[in-house]
Amino acid sequence: MLQSDPMYKSFRPDLEHPTKEDATPAFYIQQAMPIPWIEPVDISNAVLFLASDEARYVTGMQLRVDAGGYLKWYDFHL
Repeated sequence: MLQSDPMYKSFRPDLEHPTKEDATPAFYIQQAMPIPWIEPVDISNAVLFLASDEARYVTGMQLRVDAGGYLKWYDFHL
């Protein structure tokens, strides 16, 4: 979803036709870790872990694979 012309435009409204290269520096603000986005393989690896025997005792939790994006934007003062 992030890799699309409408997203490039929303992150770089100052440019008429922004490219992926134009928008990538702005994507870093979404994560607490120094990466511009999460790769699909990272999500797949989390799914494989949850489907594996190693996760047999994992219950009732949220597994966030977001490079710290939730921690960066969550308002802890609610």
